[in-house]
Amino acid sequence: MSLPLKLLPSQALKFYIVAKKSASEIKDSTPKVSPLMQQYNTIKAKYPDACLLFRVGDFYETFGEDAIRASRILGITLTKRGNGSESETALAGFPHHSINTYLPKLVKAGLRVAICDQLEDPKMTKTIVKRGVTELVTPGVSFNDDILQSKSNNFLAAVFLGKKTNGITFLDVSTGEFLTAEGNEEYIDKLLQNFRPSEVLVSKQQKADFKQHFGEDFHVFYLEDWIYKEDYAFESLTKHFQTNSLKGFGVDDFNEAIISSGAILYYLSETQHNKIQHITNIQRIAEDAYVWMDRFTIRNLELYHSYNPNAVTLIDVIDKTLSPMGSRLLKRWLALPLKDINKIRGRHEVVAYLKENSEELNQIQYQIKQISDLERLISKVATGKVSPREVIHLKDSLDAIIPIKTLALQSKNEALKTIGDSLHACELLREKIGATLNPDAPVAINKGNAIAVGVNVELDELRTISSTGKGYLDALEKRESEATGIPSLKISFNNVFGYYIEVRNTHKDKVPTEWIRKQTLVNAERYITEELKEYESKILGAEDKISQLESMLYEQLVNWMATYIKPVQLNANLVAQIDCLQSFAQMAIENKYVQPEIDDTFDLEIKEGRHPVIEKQLTVGTPYISNDVFLDRETQQLIMITGPNMSGKSAILRQTALIVLLAQMGSFVPAENVRMGVVDKIFTRVGASDNISMGESTFMVEMNETASILNNISDRSLVLLDEIGRGTSTYDGISIAWAIAEYLHEHPSKAKTLFATHYHELNEMEAIFNRVQNFNVSVKELKDTVLFIRKLVKGGSEHSFGIHVAKMAGMPQLVIQKAEKILKKLEKDHSGEALNGIKAEKDEMQLSFFNLDDPLLEDIKQEIMNIDINTLTPVEALMKLNEIKRMISKK
Repeated sequence: MSLPLKLLPSQALKFYIVAKKSASEIKDSTPKVSPLMQQYNTIKAKYPDACLLFRVGDFYETFGEDAIRASRILGITLTKRGNGSESETALAGFPHHSINTYLPKLVKAGLRVAICDQLEDPKMTKTIVKRGVTELVTPGVSFNDDILQSKSNNFLAAVFLGKKTNGITFLDVSTGEFLTAEGNEEYIDKLLQNFRPSEVLVSKQQKADFKQHFGEDFHVFYLEDWIYKEDYAFESLTKHFQTNSLKGFGVDDFNEAIISSGAILYYLSETQHNKIQHITNIQRIAEDAYVWMDRFTIRNLELYHSYNPNAVTLIDVIDKTLSPMGSRLLKRWLALPLKDINKIRGRHEVVAYLKENSEELNQIQYQIKQISDLERLISKVATGKVSPREVIHLKDSLDAIIPIKTLALQSKNEALKTIGDSLHACELLREKIGATLNPDAPVAINKGNAIAVGVNVELDELRTISSTGKGYLDALEKRESEATGIPSLKISFNNVFGYYIEVRNTHKDKVPTEWIRKQTLVNAERYITEELKEYESKILGAEDKISQLESMLYEQLVNWMATYIKPVQLNANLVAQIDCLQSFAQMAIENKYVQPEIDDTFDLEIKEGRHPVIEKQLTVGTPYISNDVFLDRETQQLIMITGPNMSGKSAILRQTALIVLLAQMGSFVPAENVRMGVVDKIFTRVGASDNISMGESTFMVEMNETASILNNISDRSLVLLDEIGRGTSTYDGISIAWAIAEYLHEHPSKAKTLFATHYHELNEMEAIFNRVQNFNVSVKELKDTVLFIRKLVKGGSEHSFGIHVAKMAGMPQLVIQKAEKILKKLEKDHSGEALNGIKAEKDEMQLSFFNLDDPLLEDIKQEIMNIDINTLTPVEALMKLNEIKRMISKK
C-alpha cells in the first residue's frame, strides 16, 4: 500500500524549481525546427509514401529521403539545410518553371509525387505562406503531357480478388475511359497483359495473393481493406454518375467489378483529383463478345511487345492511324478482336469502300491529320488544366470534323453514314471559342493577350491605356515644356516615386507653384503633379486589372465549355473509329491485303497467306514465300507439320493466327483469299519462354501453357503448337507430343490445330487417325548444304537437317563430322543403345589435321593418298617426305 507524499511548503517550492529546470533542459535539448520545416513535416506526414515537392519561392525543394531519391533520379545536386546544426537535413531542388522537365522523370521511375504549392501571395501575408498539396501525380494518374504517351493509354487498374470470381477496373484519367470486367485469375491476367496498366491498386490484405497470381511486374499501390467494400463502392459510383443504380451501365450484377471501380474513385479523391466530370460512364468488357487469347498467346504472337528490344511487333506494322485517339483505339481492337459476325462484316465493308474510293480516303486522311488529341483536351477542360492555346487546338480540331461529317453523310456506305450522322457539329462551342480567344492565344493565361478584342469593354479600355501610355506621356511632356518654357523638362519613372517631372536647377525658377517637389538632386529637382499622379494610378493599375480580367473571362469560358464534354468525347470516339478503318484501308492498299470472307462454318481456308510482320522485314525485291492452310472439323482437323530447323514452321503457325486475328479485328488480311468461320479462342504454344525467375524450367512452363490450352478448348478454337515436348528426353517428348495430339483429335470440340514438330515418328498418326494430315516445309538438298524452300507441302519429312543448320551457324568442322557419324549409326540401328558403341570410339575425337579446313593440309593429304606404298623405295620415300616439307615451308 502506497502512502500519499506530503511536502512542507519550502520542500514543495524546491521540488517545483527542480522540476521546471529539468523540463526546460529537455526542451532545450530538442532540435529547434524552423516554422517552414514545421509546415513541411506536417504536410509530409499526410503523404508518407509520396515524394513531396515543396514550393519555396521560385524553387521546388525536397528534403530528407525524398531529396536523396530525387537527386539520384534527376541528377541534381544534393546539399544540406541547416548544415552543422541539430536540424541538419538533406536538400535538393530545382526551379519551379522546370517542373515539366523533372516531374516525368520522377513518375517514370515509379514514384508517387505530391506537388505542394503556395496557396497565397507572399506579399499579402506577414507570417509564413500558406501551403498545401494541389496534386498527387502517380504512374497511373496524370494529365502531364510529358508523362503521357500520345499513342498509348495510361491506365490505372484496380483488382479485387473475390471468393467466386474477381473484379478488375481500368481508368485512363487523361481520356475519361472507364472499363470494368469480371472473371477468373486467368482472364484477369489476360486483361492485365493486354491493357498494361501503369499502376495497379490492390487491397493490403490481398498483397500475397496478387503477387502469386500475377507476378511482380507491375507498379502496385496497396490500399486499406475497408475501401474494398461493395456498399462503399456502390455509393461512390452512384454519387459520381448522379444515378440511383448502375443498371444503365450494365454493371449492376458485377459485384466484384463494382468494388474494384469504387477503389479507383477513392484513389482519385486521395490524389486530389476531384474535377472528374469527364468520366461520364463506365463500360463493361463483356468476356463473351471478344476472342479469347491467354497471356501466352499475346506474348508469343508479339502483338505489342517482344522480349527482343529491336523486334518489330504487329502493332508497329498495322498502325497507320493519323490521330492519337485512333492509335489508342487500334490497340484496344487488337486486344479485343470481335466474335460478332455482323460487326466484323460491318468493319470490312467500310474498309472495302474506302479502299475503292481513294479520293474520299485521301480527304478523310487529310482532315484527321488536322485533329489534335480531342479526348485529352476535353479532359483538361473538365479538370481546369487546359491552356488557351490548347482551347484553340480544340476549336481547330472541331472545325476539321465538319468536312469528315459531310464526307461520311454523302458516302454510299451505311456504316459511314451512321458515323457521319452521329458526329456533333458543336457549332455554338466553336463560335464561342472563336469569338472569345485570339487565334494565336498564348500557352498560359498569365502571358497575356489571350482574350480577343470586343469581348469585354473594360478590358479593351484598359488595353488602350496600357498600349497608348508612352504616347500620352510624350504629349504631356511636350505640353508642360511649352507651358513653362523649360526646354530640358523630362518625365521619367522609378520604383520609389513612380512618375515624376525632372527640371534642371538652371530652370527651377520657372516651375509652377502647383507642382509638388519630391526630391532634390545635385543638378536638378523632381516634381509631381495631380494629373501625373492620376495617370500613374490608371496606367499601373491597368496591367494588374488586365491580368485579373483575362483570367476571369477565361475561367468563365472553360467552365462553360465543360457542358460540351459528352459531345466532344463522342466525336473523339467516332473520329478514332474512322481513323482505325482508314488505317486498315491504307494498309490494304500498301501491302495488297484482301477482304476475308467470314461465314458460319467451322472452316479456315487460307490461300497464299503471308506473315504481316516478316514480309515487311525482307530486303527490297525478296519475295515472301506464301502458303496455303486448310483446317476443318471433318477431314483435316489437325495438320502435323514436320521440317528442318529454320525452314519456317513457326512462321506458318504465327501467320495463321495473325491472319485470323486481323480478320476479326475488321482488317483485310495478307493473302490471296481467306474464307473462315469465326474463331472464339486462339491458343499458341510457340517458342521457349523460361520463367526461371519464378522457379520454373522451360519444360515446366511449356507444360503449364499446354495444360491451359487442353483445359479450355472449344469447337471454334484455333490451336497452334510448336515443338511440344522438346524440353525433355526424346522418348518422353515423343510420348507427350503423341498423347497431346491424340487428345486434341479425340476431344468432342474437334478444335482446329496446327502441330509443328521435329518428331518424325508422329507422322505415323496419319494412318491411325482420320482427321490428322501430314505436311512438311520443303527443302532442297544440295551436295554440301540445304536450300530452304519454305513451302508447306503434303506429306511428312524424314530429316531435320539439324547438322546442316549447325554447319551454317559456324560450328567447328570436327563437331560436324562427329555428329554425322553418330547420326548414321543411330539411323542404322534406330536405337539410342547404339550410343554405347559410339562412346567407346574415343580415338575418333582425337584432333586429326586431316579434318581441319585448310587447303594446304588438303593438298598434303592428296599427295599422301596418291602414294603407292607397296612399290615405294626408301629413297623415294625420303624424297616424297622432303617434297611435303617444302610445301609446308612455302606456307
